[in-house]
Amino acid sequence: MKVLVTGCAGFIGWKVCERLLEEGHEVVGIDNLNDYYDTRIKEWRLRHLSNRDGFTFHRIDIEDHRALRNLFESDRFDAIVNEAARAGVRYSIQNPHIYISTNVMGTLNLLELAKEHGVKKFVQASTSSLYAGQPMPFKEDLPVNTPISPYAASKKSAEVLSYTYHYLYGIDVAILRYFTVYGPAGRPDMSPFRFTYWVMKGEPIQLFGDGSQMRDFTYVDDIAEGTVRALDLKGYEIINLGNNKPHRLTYMIELIERFTGKRAEINFSEFHRADMKETWADITKAGKLLDWKPKVSLEEGIERTVRWFKENWDWVKDIEV
Repeated sequence: MKVLVTGCAGFIGWKVCERLLEEGHEVVGIDNLNDYYDTRIKEWRLRHLSNRDGFTFHRIDIEDHRALRNLFESDRFDAIVNEAARAGVRYSIQNPHIYISTNVMGTLNLLELAKEHGVKKFVQASTSSLYAGQPMPFKEDLPVNTPISPYAASKKSAEVLSYTYHYLYGIDVAILRYFTVYGPAGRPDMSPFRFTYWVMKGEPIQLFGDGSQMRDFTYVDDIAEGTVRALDLKGYEIINLGNNKPHRLTYMIELIERFTGKRAEINFSEFHRADMKETWADITKAGKLLDWKPKVSLEEGIERTVRWFKENWDWVKDIEV
């Protein structure tokens, strides 16, 4: 297939592109390379894609309907994987408008163009943040109607918009709810990157809460594999992609200490109201529909992540977190 991957320089989008290319698909990637976090890490990911056969890059923002239309008129796509988004729960509280314009209006732009140009496959990246307040393990049929951050609200909006276009125009839609994705070249605003960075630099970890919060940390390669498999689905499906084995933040810090060989100093602060205390994915549906299950344990994943830090420390040490 020829697949349009939005947010291709983002953490998950980059790995989805790699996986698609490995399977022999042609990939057109778009990204606006915004500065929500240090662009050097996005440029590093993009360089690793740009020398791959079958990959083409365009610097386009999914909010820019005219630029998107020009792309769709000059090329033909069999599928769209929408990984472009404004991410981050806390920042969405400070700047909610941009989350709506990117995550909702940008998704609408893509769906409209998919309808107009006959693209019949659409994969929409979503989030475990929608499950706040629900009983665990989180199942896809839970009533996620009370998001507690603008970020979660924008992702819920993207989900229901996608359903509308499936219902009206017969587009096959897979909604993938990701659970705390981590790994090499990850997002500098997320705890696995930040904590490793601070420990490597000998600086105190800034930790919201007491560290007893539990996260269903999921390695990025596993996420990419599940995302690509979702392109084979028919109809409209919501599927969790998670590790199905939550761990405390303090345990992740212990692993970072083990693999860096350095002790962590921790500055504790008040738990953030918009954060979730625990996440835990029920991945039964992913197993049935995608024949998917995570392969990389947290121990192996953190070891790989720390190795990447060490191999790239000459420039990573200057990244802003």
